[in-house]
Amino acid sequence: MTRIAAPGRGLVDDLRAVALPWLTARALVLIGYCAAFAISDRLTPGARPNQLTEGLIAWDGTWYREIAIRGYLALPDEALRFFPLFPLTGRGLSALTFGREDAALILVANLASIAMLVMIRRLVRLERGSAELADRAVWMVCLFPGAFVLAWGYAEALFLLFAVTVFWAVRSRRWGWAIAAGLAVAATRPLGVLIAVPVAIETVRVWRSASTRERSLSVAAVLAPVAGIGAYLAWVAANFGDAWLPFSVQGPLRGNSDPFTRLWRGIGDLFGPERLADGLHIPVVIVFLVLVVLSFRWWPASYGAFAAVMVVVALSAENLNSLERYGLNAFPLALTLAVVANRPSVERVTTTVLAGAMVGMCAMAWTGTYVP
Repeated sequence: MTRIAAPGRGLVDDLRAVALPWLTARALVLIGYCAAFAISDRLTPGARPNQLTEGLIAWDGTWYREIAIRGYLALPDEALRFFPLFPLTGRGLSALTFGREDAALILVANLASIAMLVMIRRLVRLERGSAELADRAVWMVCLFPGAFVLAWGYAEALFLLFAVTVFWAVRSRRWGWAIAAGLAVAATRPLGVLIAVPVAIETVRVWRSASTRERSLSVAAVLAPVAGIGAYLAWVAANFGDAWLPFSVQGPLRGNSDPFTRLWRGIGDLFGPERLADGLHIPVVIVFLVLVVLSFRWWPASYGAFAAVMVVVALSAENLNSLERYGLNAFPLALTLAVVANRPSVERVTTTVLAGAMVGMCAMAWTGTYVP
């Protein structure tokens, strides 16, 4: 495994490498927005969907905006399912956007996505020592299904920045970075606590060769995501009387199911009345499962484990809405896809299909027919 320099070194080269894929993804989002306008004006003249008028702050972005503006105590309990770090960051930086919290959230998401791509590139170079693979991985993350939300007022970019940083830190045995990023990732999204799984695997890997101090720091890194989510749940308990509200309020929205039964029923959905709803997600699920298996084969065990637990949790919901976005959160899937596309012909086909899918998914999200 190749060790690389600390995050501040070589930044200009990294930014040059990620600029084109980052800008391309945003150009595709713009095309999707224009397509949504054209479709809406054709099908429902004079009655554009609310999602279209909300722009980059649509769907979950409206919740983050309201939390940033009004706070949790002024909103319904449903707002608690959106974890605090992203909206609080937007509120804190709203002075830069002349008091516009929605604009601040979009700014945070887009800047975080740039930083995240830099860390993706560094992580892949750390693991493989290949600049070519690292650059291809950046493209795959930018174009991965659901990745258009990295340009929206969504928490995904911030979540991925911290999650990738955790991996970079534990794989290079920088446990202080892992502790800080682990706290942050669990305060950004509910599934952030699952980052403790790969950190625990890496802790076991280095345990025998580690000093007493490093062992203590590695254990702290495992516990950091638990502490991050625990702090938020403690605040919820103190203010709402029930620490588990951030999870229980999601029951009516997503339901619960075991992933194996849900997958089997989903295959049936492909041929039934749900074929244009949940059934549409099943081919993506199958691709994700193949990528999980390949992640265990081509990357260290911690990568495959993280991808697996994220996909299993996503499949545990009765409602498969936003499945592609959850797959994006399992970022080792995108890294594995970069390995799959190691031949130029395969890479061209893959990026073309993903780019077209991004435009289509954006247009569907803004016309209200797809839930990102």
